[in-house]
Amino acid sequence: MNRSAQVPFGKRDRLVDDLARQIRTGRLAHGDQLPGEHELAVRYQVSRGTVRSALAELQRRELVATRSGVGSFVTLDGVRLDQSVGWATAMARSGFDIRTELLGIERTTDPELTDRFGVAEFVAVRRLRRDRADVPVSYEVALVPATGELADLPERGLVRDSLTATLAAADLHPAGGEQWIGTEALTAETAALLERREGELCLHATRTSTDTRGGLVEHVVSLLDPARFRFHLTFGER
Repeated sequence: MNRSAQVPFGKRDRLVDDLARQIRTGRLAHGDQLPGEHELAVRYQVSRGTVRSALAELQRRELVATRSGVGSFVTLDGVRLDQSVGWATAMARSGFDIRTELLGIERTTDPELTDRFGVAEFVAVRRLRRDRADVPVSYEVALVPATGELADLPERGLVRDSLTATLAAADLHPAGGEQWIGTEALTAETAALLERREGELCLHATRTSTDTRGGLVEHVVSLLDPARFRFHLTFGER
């Protein structure tokens, strides 16, 4: 038997036990992304083969779900934005002087989302973002389930003026989802909000986030300045 090809199970087991403990104790919360193979290998001083073996064991225990190396992210002026923390926070962390203007919070319906997720009513949060020159760079409408602690959201408002914080306070945590990207001609209403001409094309992004059970967390439709925002897609093993 070729011993050099064997996986060092002692090191693997220590890695499995440590990651499993972090997951079970909440240090790694539902929806958190594990560090990449290279980072784990350096952190635990093991080979990437050992890391892959450990991740396979965690998957067997149903503690993690692995996916092929496909992902996408948004950039503003070439700087990556971490959408998991909310764009206001991501922009601030990236050094952008962006002001978020809350336009309204109201109850609404969406038959398509109702058919898909079985939620009868939603709360719509409408926001406009402006740069330091007071020029609008994005307009977005976020729909969240009008259930539980979010049912009276129009009356009480957002937690710390943040939708991300509001969802976390309601124990809604995105674990996955999908994003669609295209272009859309501005209507008279959206053109006025973005201070552009009616019919002008803007980037149109739709992002639907779900929890670990596939329930709706947030459905966001955004209109983005195509001169400022880009979408980047990665695929394959990294």
